[in-house]
Amino acid sequence: MRIRMADLTLAAALSLLCADLAAAQIYPSRPVTFVVPFAPGGSTDTVARIVAQAVGPALGQPTVVENRTGGAGTVGWGSVARSAPDGHTLITTEMSYAIAAGLVPTMPFDPKKSFAHIVTAVSVPHVMVVNPAVPAKTVPELIALAKASPGKLFYGSGGVGTNTHMGGELFKSLAGVDLVHVPYRGAGAVLQDLMGGSVQVLVTSAPTVLSLIQSGKLRALMVTSEERLATLPDVPSAPEAGLSRMIMKFWVGFAAPAGTPPSIVQRLNRDIVASLASPDTKKRLDELGMDMVGNTSAQAAQLVDEEIARWSAVAKAANITMQQ
Repeated sequence: MRIRMADLTLAAALSLLCADLAAAQIYPSRPVTFVVPFAPGGSTDTVARIVAQAVGPALGQPTVVENRTGGAGTVGWGSVARSAPDGHTLITTEMSYAIAAGLVPTMPFDPKKSFAHIVTAVSVPHVMVVNPAVPAKTVPELIALAKASPGKLFYGSGGVGTNTHMGGELFKSLAGVDLVHVPYRGAGAVLQDLMGGSVQVLVTSAPTVLSLIQSGKLRALMVTSEERLATLPDVPSAPEAGLSRMIMKFWVGFAAPAGTPPSIVQRLNRDIVASLASPDTKKRLDELGMDMVGNTSAQAAQLVDEEIARWSAVAKAANITMQQ
């Protein structure tokens, strides 16, 4: 009986392996869709379009980028989680995915189990900027100013649960200061009021404010990375600014529905990483101030788990909740 059970187990394993190999041999058999759960024009959408265009020739099939918006990203993520696990429908994951996993009480999918993570494509640090009228030219000076007038300085965000919101809360926690959160409906609105002086502080991804810093319309106090950025060589890193734990990077990755054959996940990882390393793609990312990551699927999954844990803790400490 034991021998027969072992034989059955081995046969089942071989059957699964053969099915996986067969799927890989015919993949892809039709166009591959890259779903972006946000509106066109943002950083996530831009990365998806760059990668989809670059990886198309390697896949040998047309690639399509489709924006499925709604529910702070949950509509798009949920729809792909329910898609056939055959590698023909992919989804972008990013910092907001990890944040939503700890904030939205009821998700139409399991953030930790519904996807097979393929790769982290790019990352870019955030930058802390202030209105030039703010009399603080360094992070220590901003902290001193905030402690001298608790509740008198305002930081803006693109909305509750966004990366800009969580960046502000992380700074408050690490610096021990009381800044007032002012949520807006998107980055454009908060930037207008930041330049106008209605709010004084913003933590956002570097490409979003790079031109405004370079033109002198905003003052950068810190980049949230271990080292300075080549595009902002005069702006201190987080450790240099005295906040070594203020490491915060906006990242974009790709995933497939859970159950996608491992051989297809590895094929996608290999082709996407190769496309990211191509001179044309690298040049486009460099122009946007984004760093290529191109890690393994296991490393991509680990990053998602770590980010979910990190931002869940920040949200809990700040008593932040977000309805779907």
